Amino acid sequence: MNNPEKSADAMTKSEALHEFDSLETGLTQSEAEKRLLAHGANELQEGKSRSIAVMLLDQFLDPMIILLMVAALIAGLVGEAIDAIAILVIVGLNSLIGFIQEYRAEKAMEALKAMAAPWAEVKRDNKISRIPARQVVIGDIIMLEAGMIVPADARLLECITLKLNESPLTGESVPVEKNTSALSSPSPPLGDRHNMTFKGTTVSYGRGSALVTATGMNTEMGHIANLLAKTESIKTPLQLRLVRVGRNLAVAALVICGVVFVAGILRGEEIMLMFLTAVSLAVAAVPEALPAVVTISLALGAKQMIKHKALIRRLPAVETLGSTTFICSDKTGTLTENRMTVEQIIDSNLKELDDKPEEIVSDSNQHLLLLAMALSNDVRLDTDSKPTGDPTETALYLKALNLNFNKEKLVEDYPRVAEIPFSSERQTMTTVHQTPEGDYLSFTKGGFEAVSKECTNLNHDKALPKLQIMAENGLRILAFACRRWPEIPQNMEPETLEKGLTFLGLSGALDPPRPEAAAAVATCLQAGIQPVMITGDHPLTAQNIAYRLGITDRQNTEVMTGQQLAAISDQDLIEIVGRIRVYARVAPEQKLRLVTALQARGEAVAMTGDGVNDAPALKKAEIGIAMGITGTDVSKEAADMILLDDNFATIVRAVKEGRRIYDNIRKFVKYTLTSNTGEIWTIFLAPFLGLPIPLLPIHILWINLVTDGAPGLALTAEPAEKEIMDRSPRPPGESLFAHGMWLQIFLIGLLMGGVCLLTLKISIANNWHWQTMVFTVLCLSQFGNALAIRSERESIFQLGFRSNRYLLYTVIISIGLQLATIYVPFLQRIFYTEALKPLELTVALIMSTIVFWMVELEKLLARKGWLKYR
Repeated sequence: MNNPEKSADAMTKSEALHEFDSLETGLTQSEAEKRLLAHGANELQEGKSRSIAVMLLDQFLDPMIILLMVAALIAGLVGEAIDAIAILVIVGLNSLIGFIQEYRAEKAMEALKAMAAPWAEVKRDNKISRIPARQVVIGDIIMLEAGMIVPADARLLECITLKLNESPLTGESVPVEKNTSALSSPSPPLGDRHNMTFKGTTVSYGRGSALVTATGMNTEMGHIANLLAKTESIKTPLQLRLVRVGRNLAVAALVICGVVFVAGILRGEEIMLMFLTAVSLAVAAVPEALPAVVTISLALGAKQMIKHKALIRRLPAVETLGSTTFICSDKTGTLTENRMTVEQIIDSNLKELDDKPEEIVSDSNQHLLLLAMALSNDVRLDTDSKPTGDPTETALYLKALNLNFNKEKLVEDYPRVAEIPFSSERQTMTTVHQTPEGDYLSFTKGGFEAVSKECTNLNHDKALPKLQIMAENGLRILAFACRRWPEIPQNMEPETLEKGLTFLGLSGALDPPRPEAAAAVATCLQAGIQPVMITGDHPLTAQNIAYRLGITDRQNTEVMTGQQLAAISDQDLIEIVGRIRVYARVAPEQKLRLVTALQARGEAVAMTGDGVNDAPALKKAEIGIAMGITGTDVSKEAADMILLDDNFATIVRAVKEGRRIYDNIRKFVKYTLTSNTGEIWTIFLAPFLGLPIPLLPIHILWINLVTDGAPGLALTAEPAEKEIMDRSPRPPGESLFAHGMWLQIFLIGLLMGGVCLLTLKISIANNWHWQTMVFTVLCLSQFGNALAIRSERESIFQLGFRSNRYLLYTVIISIGLQLATIYVPFLQRIFYTEALKPLELTVALIMSTIVFWMVELEKLLARKGWLKYR
């Protein structure tokens, strides 16, 4: 029963009943109870989840967090309680945010379980009864009706115009028509198993019965649950970079502390003074504001993205978008409009019908074709006068309406008097209408092969080339035919109504690309990001949409199907995955394979999806993007970001925002480490130049407090650079300090230290207040640096000082606070400063601008191409 020689979809109904030890009258109640005990309940099982305590503890094991806690401890020991408290608050907030995000990620399995049907109707002992769905067993006969959630995977035994919405599993955009015929092709994709129903899908039309072939974790939904449990969430590029920065800074802080302390002692300084100075420098070397700046920057970016219809569930995802090299997108609703549209109408002469209804002759075949499109459907208007019904029929209705064939008016002259519903076996449906003249018209529509063979006025061979072109364009083709009856037919059977037909023409429908999608794809390509379409839809349809959007071109039209994908090894896939742009008819584990293969090539992958089948791949990708409108709760829980408008163009706008945020984080790191380096050089080099220790511990901690936090936060508000979407994505493994940033930090920091030591030398020579002057120059130089590094290349004078008002106001206020430490009497006692005379202050202010002008000169040389950092 559990290991049939061939799959259930390949069996006939009688073979399936025999293989699964069942009868058309259903199992007996006693047999069902035995099977329930043997195979377990029909429900999804959760893997072992981590406790809340473990998740919370993990947040404190990050190297940067450990370093900050040590810094807080040292600050407390040396009497800087405010610094210690501030650092601990930062650590606490970051850990809380990380915990909340991880806790949410654990909820994906709960959302998957919530999709299960609570109840099921089964036939047991030849009686239909309603039982909890968890009690359904293999071999049960389940009854299906419109609106029901399918409780288990099952082989259909009976179908009456049955259609199922399988989009959560397959991505198929329209309800799937079902039948009971055995399949001949081996291992077909889920979307092609028309005689099967799957757990968690919904009956959208008709009714039927089915034999349960799999329950619980052995269903297709269970297979996804298993993938979801095994799939590890990966750290984002930013998280990995910050881990490396934390480790490096921890080592640097210890080395600095030791070297400065030993150097001071060898020079004859007091042990306690050198200990406090060394510890203060070590604290200053750690950018304790970095986690706060990163978190706030990401939070502000997330807030900004909501305006662009993108909801961020995990803050690091904001920056991750900027690293994305591949965007694997579903087709339906994301790249397309998620509504079928008739794109082409071919008349009985195999010529395309234009949109000029006034030129159509009454009672001609063209007239009858549009009449058939308008009348031969089950579309109804809802309370808001919007058409509802099958998506393809709705498209026919709207196209006819656009050509002035209004169904609501036409039914008055052509009332429907009879119909033969669509049958997947016949592939046709027929409606019969009375005409104003008193006779009758029957309209038959359906698959071309089924309709054309009954038509008397069609050259089948002549029609095939036209049909081939339409199919290559990815259109869903329907054929239309009619027959006149002098009186209503007595025999309302297909053998009578669907014979001796007159061919009227063809319609070709398509879910069209979103108007803005092509421009978004072009922007991706310009930004070095490769869009890839991964869909459960038909290969020809996927190929056509991909070409129209610019994802593929004439030179690269290759489409890989799920069956082809299953036939190649993981290693072969890694070799070719970089060139394939379109995948069709893929299964859930194949989406996961594609993401894994791209990551093995070093790509940073963004994966979009809306169905249950997308959840494992969404979790595995660097950034999982779920659909807010059509997405299942499972996909949303597994995702890092949710598109509130299900629009691919929104992803591109979010990518730009992600790049801006990462640029600004780099600017902050560059700014704060340059400042810290300047402080270190000032104190470290002074003894070797025969100069006194220029600053007291209180000065170092004050500079660290006033220059790190507020200006750093203000830099996060910096607008995007002009060329931000003209450059290639950052390699996922690229260092935070790439493109010469380490060298810039070293040189500008050395310059800042040199300016301070020069100020010290001049002040001592002129008997000025040398310590207060060095204190002021070092502090103000850092503000000049903050203004100058707002752009990697553009001059501050081109950007304008007011283009980042937050930074401008922060610098002005901070300069005021620094001057207060010099001139306010009670602050002079706290900071051991003395009021500077006008000449001293003038010299200090001039010296403070040197760093600003040198950074501006550096950018000028870079713009001229005379200076490159690599």
